Amino acid sequence: MFAPASVAVIGASNHPLSVGGMLFRNILQAGYQGVVYPVNPSWKSVSGVRCYPSVDALPETPELAVVAVPAAVVSQVIAELGERGTRGAVVVSAGFREIGGAGIAREEELIATARKYGMSLVGPNCFGVINTAPEVSLNATFSVELPPKGNIAFVSQSGALCEGILRYGISERIGFSRFVSVGNRAGVQETDILRSLATDPYTQVILLYIESLANERRFLDAAREVARVKPILVIKGGRSPEGERAARSHTGSIARSAQDRLYDALFEQAGVLRADTIGELFREAKVFSTGDRMEGLRMAILTNSGGPGIVAADATARAGLTLAPLSERVQSRVRAFLSPSAAITNPVDTTADVSIRSFGATLKELLEDTEIDGCLVIATPVGELQGPALAQAILTARGRLKKPVVACVFGLVDLTQEVRTLEDHGVPSFTFPEEAVVALASLARYQHRRARPSRPFRPYSVRHDAVDRVLGSIPPAESTVLPEFSARELLSAYGVPFASARLARTVEEAVQFADQTGYPVVLKVASPDISHKTEVGGVRVGIPTAAELRTAWAEMSASVAAKAPAARVEGFEVEKMIHGGKEVLVGLQRDPRFGPVIVFGMGGIYVEVLRDVTFRLAPFDQTEAEEMVASVRAFPLLQGVRGEKPSDLPALYSILGRVGQLALDLPRVQELDLNPVIVCPEGEGAFAVDARLVIGPIDSPSISAPLASASRSGTAPPGTPSRDAPRRRR
Repeated sequence: MFAPASVAVIGASNHPLSVGGMLFRNILQAGYQGVVYPVNPSWKSVSGVRCYPSVDALPETPELAVVAVPAAVVSQVIAELGERGTRGAVVVSAGFREIGGAGIAREEELIATARKYGMSLVGPNCFGVINTAPEVSLNATFSVELPPKGNIAFVSQSGALCEGILRYGISERIGFSRFVSVGNRAGVQETDILRSLATDPYTQVILLYIESLANERRFLDAAREVARVKPILVIKGGRSPEGERAARSHTGSIARSAQDRLYDALFEQAGVLRADTIGELFREAKVFSTGDRMEGLRMAILTNSGGPGIVAADATARAGLTLAPLSERVQSRVRAFLSPSAAITNPVDTTADVSIRSFGATLKELLEDTEIDGCLVIATPVGELQGPALAQAILTARGRLKKPVVACVFGLVDLTQEVRTLEDHGVPSFTFPEEAVVALASLARYQHRRARPSRPFRPYSVRHDAVDRVLGSIPPAESTVLPEFSARELLSAYGVPFASARLARTVEEAVQFADQTGYPVVLKVASPDISHKTEVGGVRVGIPTAAELRTAWAEMSASVAAKAPAARVEGFEVEKMIHGGKEVLVGLQRDPRFGPVIVFGMGGIYVEVLRDVTFRLAPFDQTEAEEMVASVRAFPLLQGVRGEKPSDLPALYSILGRVGQLALDLPRVQELDLNPVIVCPEGEGAFAVDARLVIGPIDSPSISAPLASASRSGTAPPGTPSRDAPRRRR
């Protein structure tokens, strides 16, 4: 992308501060390898290059046009370019959707015009594009400085951010391969650029700044593919708006109050690494740009000063890395290099009086240890350990090893040359040790995600007759909360296991069932109008005898009548009580932006208070389900504590997979809340004991909108089938 043989700058000018003038001069000064044509009827030449009065007057068809004219005439210019056969345009002009009102209509006209001619469109309202490939050397931005060449691609939704990022890159010696501002995304979006960068030989790392995504599902598909071959690092600004409908269940309440956590789930599933700050984004990019891999979580710290080593050790624990214990053999060899006062455990503290030779030899031993995956070198210049000799000792010890090494050099003197020497040879340097550790941890996380196996859930058998019976009883235009016994029937058709239960309409029916299934039992009110049964006294657990069941029935009837007098009560459910086990929540929320979202967390009545939950977008595989469960803070409880047996995790994964399949198969299911699911000890299964399910109308926008393509690219002609249309899982 963006490697044209000829470029036309529409709106080029000799005015030194005009956007068109800066764009044209930047293209010339960057050494563009193709032909560049200025177009402006007001000038005979621009920067000494013959200027053409119109697109029609150009001696050849430009492959790319950079458009910097008033917004009102941009569509006309795009039409003229389209008639000439131009394949792509970068529109830097502002005055479109971002100003609202007439700007929205103006942008729609621009989209239609580009689409008519099949033209790829970047912008409008963008900063421009840079391609530093030596055979291109294109700087089609109005930046006053050009960053050094490198292997980092940066894609931004914010044009205002781009100038600062370029300046930061120059000051930090960060080189770029591509630099793209997508602006209003009327055509090319970040997803399109991701796919292009995947095959770009000059790009090693992809950085994204986003505030929203035009289509989350499309991004997920593209990022999953690209992240397998190249790391993608993202920083997201802003927050998504909450859903329009009021939450009607635990799951809905959680999902809508945590839109940013949904983005976390999206990035996690896609294999995208999320940074919290712009500085962190680029510090991590420096490590990734070396091409080194960190195959595990074990790192070593080498320092000649104890304090920074301790700080780094603390940061290692926070980042999820481990300090690898040094074997007796390695300790013995290192001891021979260092003074008796040195600490030869990890971190290795050589003390300040270490010689340059001993420091380098110690680093070499650490790097050659197969039990160490990466190394942080912290050096305070003192004695022999300073100047060019320090950088050279680190590089010599590293040799040809591809194991990641990062450096943190402290000092009151100017260390610019030492840092430049290290970074020019693939050893990133950081100001503080915590920054270095975070960057290494990001490298390790990426390798872990890249190496994790794909283990798709097998398609579960479904009793479609039961599904059709439940859904067929609800008019297509109706939205309703299913009675629990109907929700149970629908979920059981998908193989979600429930405790034995029956809907009783009289107390005698309840006693008869309880006598058959055995005590103790649970009694619950059955009403589509009561969301949280405990709040109206609609749940009683551990009922041990028929007499107490009769008493509970009478008391519950009175409580529900008093606290929810308008509720439709269809009876009471009697359920076999499951002993032991851990309570978890499994839910489904069909989010207007993300589509079907599966929620997991520790369950019970405190779920909305503790909010120990996580999210995944359906579909996901078994590996993702396992990591989903392991990511909640209370996961150790499921593993077993103080002699308890571990919970039946495979049974829990099965429920997650079945709910995920249901989410894809049945778009009318808008919300699902299984709370709690009782996960019994290992080998004894997992059972849902309470189900709340919301059915929406067939034509509900929230059913189809998240999955339908939202692409605005002018390259897609009208009527092109969407790759993201709803699909029935087979």
